[in-house]
Amino acid sequence: MPYLKTGFALLLCLGLCVPLSGCFEPIKDTHPDQVLTKRRALFKQFTRTLEPMGLVASGRKEYKPDEFLAMVQDLEKLSTKPWVYFPTDGNYSPTRAKEAVWSQPQAFKAAQDHYQASVQALLLAARTSQLEPVQQAMDKVINSCKACHKDFRYE
Repeated sequence: MPYLKTGFALLLCLGLCVPLSGCFEPIKDTHPDQVLTKRRALFKQFTRTLEPMGLVASGRKEYKPDEFLAMVQDLEKLSTKPWVYFPTDGNYSPTRAKEAVWSQPQAFKAAQDHYQASVQALLLAARTSQLEPVQQAMDKVINSCKACHKDFRYE
C-alpha cells in the first residue's frame, strides 16, 4: 500500500512539473566542443543502465542472469567514456561539477579508477549467475557513484 501512495505522489509531481518545464529557457552549452552536453548524455546513459540493475539487486525485479550480465557489459563499455569530457577548460556554466575535478585531478582520477574497478567486480559477479555476489558488487558500484558525487558534483 505505501508503494501506491509513493507512485501516486510521483505521478502528481510529474503532472505538475512537466507543464512548467517548458516555461524556462535551458542554459546552453557554450563550449566549442560541447563537452558538457556530451558528458551529461553519457551520465544519463549510466543512469538508464544502472536503474534496472538496481531493481534486480534490491529484489524488486526478477533476476535473470543472462539479461543482467548483458546490462553489466553495457555499463562496462560506458564506464570509460565520460572522463575525456572533463578537459582543463571544461569547468563552465551550467556544469554541476565541483572545482575539485580540476583542482584535484589525481583524486578525480582515483575516483574514476575506483568506479571502473567496482564495475569490473560487478562483471565478475554477474558471470557467476548468482544473485548474492551480484547484490554485493552492485552495492559497491552504487557506493563508488555516491562517493564521487559527494566529492566532485553539486547536487
